[in-house]
Amino acid sequence: QVQLVESGGGLVQAGGSLRLSCAASGGRTFSTYSMGWFRQAPGKEREFVAVISASGGSTYYADSVKGRFTISRDNAKNTVYLQMNSLKPEDTAVYYCAADKNWLRASMSRRDYDYWGQGTQVTVSS
Repeated sequence: QVQLVESGGGLVQAGGSLRLSCAASGGRTFSTYSMGWFRQAPGKEREFVAVISASGGSTYYADSVKGRFTISRDNAKNTVYLQMNSLKPEDTAVYYCAADKNWLRASMSRRDYDYWGQGTQVTVSS
């Protein structure tokens, strides 16, 4: 069983930056998981933010964050990151990281993910 723990969230002013981390433990094959970030704002459905393939060779982003957010991973540290720059109030949400055991894909659908963290709150003030 894979445990995922997000960290790095907090309160930041519009235009600022945060880096989220997601540390994986309890698994034996982190390097074979594609890893995604999703977010959920109050009253809204959990939405795709970014995904990185198992090797780190491919990344995909939601249009709303493209050019501002960067997903990366360090398989040696069993950790995936989300660098968030130029933050906007509409980025305010709980951010979740997720692992997909199907390493052949880099899915944008939450239904394809097998393991989830409990989330970290990001609040962007103006």
